[in-house]
Amino acid sequence: MSPAFEKVHQLLKQLPGLGHRSAERVAMHLIVEKPERLQPLCDALEEAAAKLHRCPVTGNLTEGELCEIYADPARRREIVCVVETVPDLMAIERSGAYRGVYHVLHGKLSPLHGVGPDDLNFAPLAKRIADGEVSEIILALSNDIEGEATCHYIQDELLSGSAASISRIGFGLPSGGGIVFADAATLRNALEGRKQF
Repeated sequence: MSPAFEKVHQLLKQLPGLGHRSAERVAMHLIVEKPERLQPLCDALEEAAAKLHRCPVTGNLTEGELCEIYADPARRREIVCVVETVPDLMAIERSGAYRGVYHVLHGKLSPLHGVGPDDLNFAPLAKRIADGEVSEIILALSNDIEGEATCHYIQDELLSGSAASISRIGFGLPSGGGIVFADAATLRNALEGRKQF
């Protein structure tokens, strides 16, 4: 293969969910089979990179000052669902079962991988709690060791002395599985079956 194609292939392989063969298929599709799709994709990526940033309150992606969900007056700001990633937030939104707001941590505590509290988006959540804005925290984190550690950190460090209640989503999700892979019905059951943490 040409060096130019191989460069594209190698860069695509670095994306989540794309292995050697799928990255090769995507590169071939965009460069050889459907080259008319390449420029619109490049333009959309450049526009997204220029316009999108993290909401300073929630950590969600936004083009404006605040994310659309947090800015929506129909949403219940006093109920905050804490998630690891933006795709987790999107999965819960697709379920249609939740009308509160979110807080995106952009990861979970993992001492083995060098991820500590300072590496995650805890500070804005701590401020929301301290300001009395939050009456309930719903922990919608992965059902694994790192997710449990993150839940305990939030309970012990951020909610200590707060009147806010804390709950954890029920798990119809497989142990060790992530929220982003669940279907809408499973997420609805998990949210409706949450329990005190």
